[in-house]
Amino acid sequence: MRASKNSARSRSSSARAGFLTGLALAATASLATWFFHSRDELLRYGDAQAHVNIARRLIDNRTPNAEQIGTVWLPLPHFLMAPFASQDSLWATGLAGAIPGGLCFLLAGLLWFGAARRLFDATPAGVAAALVFAFNPNLLYLQATPMTEPLMLASVATLLYACVRWRESHHGGWVALAGVASMAGSMTRYDGWFPIPLVALYFLAAGGPRRVRHTALYLVIAAAAPLWWLLHNAYFFGDPLEFYRGPWSARAIYDRSHPPGSAPFPGQGNWAMAWKYFAATVRLSAGVPLVALGAAGALVALFKRAVWPVVLLASPAVFYVLSLHGTGAEIHVPGLWPEAYYNTRYGLALYPLLVLGAGALVAVAPLRLRTAAAVLTVGAAVAPWLLYPRAANWVVWKEGQVNSIARHDWTEQAALYLTAHHRPGEGILAPFSDVSGIFCRARIPLRNVLHDGNHPAWDAALARPDLFLFEEWVVAQDGTPTAAMMESLPRHANPRKPVYRCVKIIEVAHAPALRIYRRQP
Repeated sequence: MRASKNSARSRSSSARAGFLTGLALAATASLATWFFHSRDELLRYGDAQAHVNIARRLIDNRTPNAEQIGTVWLPLPHFLMAPFASQDSLWATGLAGAIPGGLCFLLAGLLWFGAARRLFDATPAGVAAALVFAFNPNLLYLQATPMTEPLMLASVATLLYACVRWRESHHGGWVALAGVASMAGSMTRYDGWFPIPLVALYFLAAGGPRRVRHTALYLVIAAAAPLWWLLHNAYFFGDPLEFYRGPWSARAIYDRSHPPGSAPFPGQGNWAMAWKYFAATVRLSAGVPLVALGAAGALVALFKRAVWPVVLLASPAVFYVLSLHGTGAEIHVPGLWPEAYYNTRYGLALYPLLVLGAGALVAVAPLRLRTAAAVLTVGAAVAPWLLYPRAANWVVWKEGQVNSIARHDWTEQAALYLTAHHRPGEGILAPFSDVSGIFCRARIPLRNVLHDGNHPAWDAALARPDLFLFEEWVVAQDGTPTAAMMESLPRHANPRKPVYRCVKIIEVAHAPALRIYRRQP
């Protein structure tokens, strides 16, 4: 009877701790989103602007079809943002990404609590893991923006939790949840593809009376998403690997930015340098104290026979080092050549391992000292951000600020001009690139814009503007096919060809000139 009462008391205490942890997570996410939104920081990343625009074009488009899903970027984040992006105010401010991002952040934090508590049989370990996860300004910035990291981290947390629960019960429902989590991850980021065979091997090797059936169930669910993506690329773009070797792939972008004769990224073809750059961004995005705590805790977890969680959560490091070595991915961080900011958020891929390690350290403390150990662990992890609370110390946020200065400037100027002169319903020809951020800022519906996702009308307008260019406005940046097409048009009245006058030129440092043209009567 006493054991039963103790067990019930323990469950009640754990539920209360989980509820309070959830409140702390929700409050932290809400305050962070308010802070960054009040500073107009949600769309600083060019990728964030692109993600919310893709979400918008799924439902606001001249040619609504499955091709609008696009290639290269996986579609699940855009699907989740689309209902919110349909509202002009949420689209223009970036809050369309903050809502699903915040919910994913909350889900991930609660699942880290549950996974760590069950793995180490210690509620303080779960609380410490969840709070360490939450109190990182780099992650708090990303969860407030239309970026993919919050959804990816929620997918990883769900996958780990499902595996932990399956190991306890060997119930097929947890296998199905693991498959759904892998499907979500593999439709969010390509590092979500990497663990699929690893998890299948785990189900097969971990034993159980239905291990073959469970492995097959997991693979059927998890592998469906990558297979569909290959078919999508093959059908709409003529190549199942368009996302990997097409003109907007990481490999193609790398080749354009590193032409023959220029210095390559140091990690390209060099394993040691690839690891050095990845480790640097882990250190900068997670903080040195948490890296030390997490590494020590990972060893503790191995000692406590939590081998599978460590292997699963360490696997993203292998993926990113492989990518830096040979697929065109690159990272730039302060302190390493070329002393810039680029893809600094990649280090957060290893954040779940560090979070779990922090929980493991708390679990090895004596029972009566675990609450104190949790407080000390969380305090040590957040110390770098509290001791130097400036954007320069928050590398992911700093990257968004540094790299968006020129784009933000010309976007703002162009949006102000069009807001003052563009009339509702007037058509605009413009590529679906960084330029599309202008229409987001000006709240001009994308169905008014003819862009390179509108085939064949876009191709016809660029190839024969004299026959197929009917838009009232054209927006083009120097050096693009749109700008070249505009240069080919006559400057004076011609009954057989449209005449456009350049009504606005926007020139800012470190960016091509932006020209806005208007059709003349």
